[in-house]
Amino acid sequence: MPRALPPLALSLQFARFEGVELHRAVLPRHAVTRWLRHALMRPAELTVRVVDAEEGRTLNRSWRRKDYATNVLTFDYQSEPVVLADLVLCAPVVAREAAEQGKTLQAHYAHLLVHGALHAQGWDHERSEAEAEAMEAREVEILARLGFANPYQVL
Repeated sequence: MPRALPPLALSLQFARFEGVELHRAVLPRHAVTRWLRHALMRPAELTVRVVDAEEGRTLNRSWRRKDYATNVLTFDYQSEPVVLADLVLCAPVVAREAAEQGKTLQAHYAHLLVHGALHAQGWDHERSEAEAEAMEAREVEILARLGFANPYQVL
């Protein structure tokens, strides 16, 4: 019997930037909620914010001391008993990577949201190769249940 999906309180935000309509179209609230709930092991309160390159770069520089916009940033505040986190996705980076990797924009967003939700629950891919492999395997498993292809498979 499949496990019950945990409850999720979601705030879905879009910054104002050129082309935001495309990103809104591929990120309907019901889909984002579904993807995130499949990645969660316990109840959560998440804010997902889709930003432009300038905001993405500023946040990455301020919090990680890396002077470039990255695809997803996870700000995890609490992992138990309720997951509290902000996930920030940089729309131009996500769009560029999807095109480079031959994926749909929606599939890449789904992957990055699952990835960010796992980070919010303590998963990490930078501490060791074993942890990176475990996190990737978990992402592939979740995405397969959601109907998406393995995001790490080279096309």
